[in-house]
Order: sequence, then structure tokens, then C-alpha cells
Amino acid sequence: MGAVVFDSVSKRYKIHHQRVKSFQEAVVNLFYRKNGTTEEFWALKDVDFEVGYGETFGIIGPNGSGKSTALKLITRVLEPTKGRVTTKGRLTAMIELGAGFHPDLTGRENIFLLGSILGYNAREMRQRFDKIVAFAELERFIDTPLKHYSSGMNMRLGFSIIINADPEVLIIDEVLAVGDLAFQEKCLKVLTEFQNAGVSILMVTHDLELASRFCDKAILLQMGQIVAEGHPNDVISAYVSAQPV
Repeated sequence: MGAVVFDSVSKRYKIHHQRVKSFQEAVVNLFYRKNGTTEEFWALKDVDFEVGYGETFGIIGPNGSGKSTALKLITRVLEPTKGRVTTKGRLTAMIELGAGFHPDLTGRENIFLLGSILGYNAREMRQRFDKIVAFAELERFIDTPLKHYSSGMNMRLGFSIIINADPEVLIIDEVLAVGDLAFQEKCLKVLTEFQNAGVSILMVTHDLELASRFCDKAILLQMGQIVAEGHPNDVISAYVSAQPV
């Protein structure tokens, strides 16, 4: 069994359609579900794939194809309607960098806050602190409240904390475009180091060049189903050929 396994996974959402004329009617409808219809939407349907240990696996596809739902299932934000999702190893997700930060706390305080969310105690975060600050290039601003950080500074700090969390399984969702070009290259270098260290990586991206450069295997999602899988370049070709001219 691999680091991440989807076994006949389906995810259904229920979409409620109702026309509400007043706030009072909206409150009543919450309790009685009146004046509306319910539509079933399958974000994923019978999806099977496996991310091998030490493998970099890409998921590509258009918006609305089910990529975000797959990530939420892996990170246990959602549970599948059918099938089973299993993961093995310490999982760290780069899905929304800065999630868990508090804007009124300083960069220093947020490092320890996010570290505790990731399961590390204060002593363990102190051991990582200098490397986190140096990689994020925030030495001058580390004792400044986060509400004064730019979005790029915020993302750099989040990225730096995540990569210093010693992941065994790393989930990446469109977050490598952080900072300027020099910082982006530094991030990609870290990604290569993780690959060399045997970290299992699952990457969701619209950057086809990135998928071709880093992934060992890929799948193409369309309307919640896998329509191509295999070598990244073959999957990318299938994706490009399916796009309207």
C-alpha cells in the first residue's frame, strides 16, 4: 500500500435550491426545508489512484474537476461518500499558506502557533526557529504583527514553517508561486531535496511545466473522474488536446 491511496472514492454534495423572499422565511426554511429542491452533485466518482513511497504524483485538470475535493479528502477536511482514502506517514499540507495564523500576533508568535497546530511543542519549534526565519527572509520583521505583513511575506513564512515540519507525505496545492523569482527557485530547490530524501509528494497544479519537471506520475481529472493517467507528459498532452481551440 502506498503513501496515499484512493480506493473507489466518490464524494457527493447536496445542493439546495430555494428562493427566499425574507429573512424570516430563510430561518423557517432552515428548520423545515420548505420551498426548495435538492440536487445531487458528484464532485468525485469512483476515483482510484495510489501515490507510491518517495514518488511525486501530479493531479491536473480544469477548474471544477474535483482536484480541491480530493485534497480535502486526503487531509480529512471531508469524508468520502463512498470508498476509502488512506495515508501512511506524517502528512503536511501546503494548501492555504498562512491558514492558522493570527494577524495580531507577531511572526515569531505565529511560528509557535502554527507549530502547535502541526503537533510540535515549543522546544521543537525553538530548534527550528532560526531556519524558518532565515528561509523566509524575514529577520527584520519577525517581531512585527502579521497584519503589517504583505501577502508575499505571509506566504513565505507559511511555506518556511511547513517545509521545516519534517513531512513524510507532502501535499501541495498551487502554492509554489511565493515571492519573487529568486525565492521561487529556492522553493523548487527544496522540493528537489524532499524528492531526494524520499518524501512522498502529491502536487495539484495548473502549472503544466512544473508537473512535467517534477512529477513521476500524473492523473487528469475531468468532471470528477480520471480520464488519463501515467507519465506526466502523456497526461499533459491529453489535457491540452481536450481544451477547446
